[in-house]
Amino acid sequence: MADYTARRIEEMEGTYGGFFKRARAELGVGSFGMAIIDLPPGSTGYPEHDHSHDDQEEVFVALRGGGAVEVDGQRVPFDTETLVRVGSNARRRVLAGDEGVRVLVLGGVPGKPYQPPRFSELGAAETPGAD
Repeated sequence: MADYTARRIEEMEGTYGGFFKRARAELGVGSFGMAIIDLPPGSTGYPEHDHSHDDQEEVFVALRGGGAVEVDGQRVPFDTETLVRVGSNARRRVLAGDEGVRVLVLGGVPGKPYQPPRFSELGAAETPGAD
């Protein structure tokens, strides 16, 4: 029997007002972090953060639309033809362009097994550490 999981993005559990989809948990991925972020046109609501606490690096992939990944205050434009990797200590946030943006975010810790944070699990509280 084939080992796979398929889910439509629109049917995935959303949190943070629905813009953050728990894709990793929906698909049962255990080896790396993964989320879908949907931001409306011009949105700046994605929180600035870093991963110095867990050493995770992230890659941002625009599935549709575009905008910028702000890295330590520098805006790096990205779209469906541009990938952006951000190291763990850099502060980052996603800014949506005029068409909005759907982003696939992939994350992991170099050289270490992935440990999913509790807030990324299905049904978990929205705020990290709240449950």
